[in-house]
Amino acid sequence: MVTTVSITAGHAVLETVIGFMGIAWSEKGLIRLCLPERSRETVERRLLRHGGVSSATAQPPWVVELIAAIKAYAAGEDIDFSAVPVDLHGVDDFRLAIYDAARKLSFGETTTYGELAKTAGHAGLARETGAALGSNPVPLVIPCHRILAAGGKIGGFSAPGGSITKEKMLAMEGVRVGPPPPAQVSFGF
Repeated sequence: MVTTVSITAGHAVLETVIGFMGIAWSEKGLIRLCLPERSRETVERRLLRHGGVSSATAQPPWVVELIAAIKAYAAGEDIDFSAVPVDLHGVDDFRLAIYDAARKLSFGETTTYGELAKTAGHAGLARETGAALGSNPVPLVIPCHRILAAGGKIGGFSAPGGSITKEKMLAMEGVRVGPPPPAQVSFGF
């Protein structure tokens, strides 16, 4: 009799049109997502430096589907990651509330740190909300790039490339952040 062992935890590095990205999962769901880098090795190092990331690479079906969805998103498709299981073991209640509220934002939908805090039941805690999003272990699935500073400014972003990466991700979703284009000076008549 042959016994098969189900691999329930692991990690993968994937090549997308916007660079190499990485994910790690447990038996309960996604535990890490690394946004684009230029090299596979950099993503691999970033993933494996976090505790709890397994060196296994066998992929359960939901991970295969997630990888396809990430590649489609990177290629510009409107993808909804709200059903992806996430394992946020050890995350405090405040961050869980912030992450839950952020996950409700659709492709191309933005809000401010202050509004997200209010939606999550923590009105007045915009700075703390920004800090919580800065420690988001699964960006894109918990779409912290969709949260803007007051006045529609880009705000910070802790992923590689900082706010430039955030701006590029928003542009992929059809969101333009920043000053409006210069007004036309005259019509010439």
